[in-house]
Amino acid sequence: MSAFTCDYAGAVPAPSPNFGERAGGRTPDIVLLHYTGMETAEGALKWLRAPESQVSCHYFVHENGRVEQLVREADRAWHAGKSFWKGEVDINSASIGIEIVNAGHPGGLPDFPEKQIDAVVELCLDCGRRWGIAPERVLAHSDVAPIRKVDPGEKFPWKRLHAAGVGHWVEPSTIAGGRFFQKGDAGQPVEALQTMLSLYGYAIEIDGVYSEKTEGAVAAFQRHFRPARVDGIADFSTIDTLHRLLSALPRLGA
Repeated sequence: MSAFTCDYAGAVPAPSPNFGERAGGRTPDIVLLHYTGMETAEGALKWLRAPESQVSCHYFVHENGRVEQLVREADRAWHAGKSFWKGEVDINSASIGIEIVNAGHPGGLPDFPEKQIDAVVELCLDCGRRWGIAPERVLAHSDVAPIRKVDPGEKFPWKRLHAAGVGHWVEPSTIAGGRFFQKGDAGQPVEALQTMLSLYGYAIEIDGVYSEKTEGAVAAFQRHFRPARVDGIADFSTIDTLHRLLSALPRLGA
């Protein structure tokens, strides 16, 4: 593991051997956020730096706000796995991966400490400035790998990040009654929902059938943008929130 100078001035080096070249000279235009999902920070950091693990990330953010850099931003860290966003299938080559220390769902989904989120905000802002990364390209691991991944989870404070200039967000619509769509449904309204999810970036087949994959994409969307209820059911709150997010995108807005 060779030493390097950290790209982010607020980080300290903790080199991992698990990296390669970004495909085709690709530069990052996504920031991908994860939680570690392990009992201890020490165990997670050791695993990300172990050659046999074949996983890594660019940055590792401790609960007290300490930031360590494991892989240079110019290199391809191994954190996303099989994933997709807006036609991109090599998310590792397209992204900067940030692991945030949190026991996650296996540990009861604990809150993220204030100092830790402050550090994540500053790191994301710095990466965004240096690489010109658009706010809507700050994503959850669960966004690019629905069903397979659920991190950083529904308790991650996306609203707070957006208020600080990181990520894309609109206030979720109130959960209420009314018509909804769920697994097993089919027809034009389901096709319209799938089209909206695809336009936002999710991997989904537009076939008008509310399949397990559609349910997974809806749940991933809810986990990020409508976290009060994550059930994979497309109710009015979910659909309206998605519509307003699409309308707020610079290239798709009115």
